[in-house]
Amino acid sequence: MNKETKLRFHNITAKAALKFGSEAWVQKEKEEQCLEVAQMKVLRHLLRITKLDKEKNQCIRQKTGAQNIVKEIKQNQKKWLQHVQRMETNRLPKQALQYKPKGRRNIGRPRKRWKDQLHLEDQGTGNTPNPSGT
Repeated sequence: MNKETKLRFHNITAKAALKFGSEAWVQKEKEEQCLEVAQMKVLRHLLRITKLDKEKNQCIRQKTGAQNIVKEIKQNQKKWLQHVQRMETNRLPKQALQYKPKGRRNIGRPRKRWKDQLHLEDQGTGNTPNPSGT
């Protein structure tokens, strides 16, 4: 099987499986690292490169033309946010995004939310989408 066919197979199956449902994930660094490891494992196997060959991940991505899976997931999350913001207010995803619970939070550090994750990423780039949708 030639390299192009293997890469198409990777894009159709392995990458799709890794990204399934990723629009709603709250990613932590460990999860991002696990995704990158899984992607590199598949790419190394396709090119028949072992870890003993000591090829850098960046070189393998250049050979295959593959993009970092974590970056793709973050792009998909931004697209999903824009899609939800365009929805009518009676739609459930938009209501869930705009939902503000009543009451008080538990003591301690608040859990990382999906909106907060996107907002923090965009602060670094200068783009500031309004996660509340208003």
